[in-house]
Amino acid sequence: MNKLQIIFDKNKKSLNIKKLLLKKINTHQFKQTNLVIVVGGDGFMLETLKKNKNSKKKFYGINSGNYGFLMNKFSSKNIIKNLLKANMISIYPLEMIVKNKNNQIKKSLAINEVSVLRQSRQAANLSIKHGSKQIIKNLVSDGVLVSTPAGSTAYNLSVHGPILSLNSKKLSIAPISPFRPRRWEGKVVNDKLKITITNLSPSKRPISAVADNLEVRNAKSIIVKTNNKIKFNLLYDKSRSLQKKIKIEQLRRETT
Repeated sequence: MNKLQIIFDKNKKSLNIKKLLLKKINTHQFKQTNLVIVVGGDGFMLETLKKNKNSKKKFYGINSGNYGFLMNKFSSKNIIKNLLKANMISIYPLEMIVKNKNNQIKKSLAINEVSVLRQSRQAANLSIKHGSKQIIKNLVSDGVLVSTPAGSTAYNLSVHGPILSLNSKKLSIAPISPFRPRRWEGKVVNDKLKITITNLSPSKRPISAVADNLEVRNAKSIIVKTNNKIKFNLLYDKSRSLQKKIKIEQLRRETT
């Protein structure tokens, strides 16, 4: 039977937490054969999930980074209890399919968001469709962001996109510094249909497409859709579930 696995980022805080964990936890004492403790920040968690995209493992994150929205706070005293009583939430990633200027197709997964960004000093010139429906014919901006509910409190929130509930089955499309139409605030759409973003001026106004932190440059068109065949199982302490964290951010936003 496989024992519990601990994966840790290689920074000083992560190494210290790992040492404390190994003192507290006998990795053979957990009945689950698919439990993984991830020690690091949000970026390290995203990287770890993508490396294990075809597994059925459950991931319990311990924050050793800055904000750690996807992670749990480390408690040396309560770690065993927290692990045994953790609640599971399943999230589905976005799949980004990019055609570049040489008509090469590149694919990548995004757990938080797909961002389309201008690649030069000139603003991007984009059209956006949801399924067959035109959402915006001509957006002149620094770019646009397509966010999952799990990622809606990250970059999406910074560009004034809406915070989405985890069970909403919605995606947020949010402009980045829109110039024309200046007051376009984006749109919330269902996650059943694909989103197609087309560069209307690929030679004059190049753009890049980024899935979380993986970039494809000189994109001509980008398709973004929810991949329901891949499921990531995340574990959270009862007192600080992902749903509660999102709710706190919603309330914080409403009062600021």
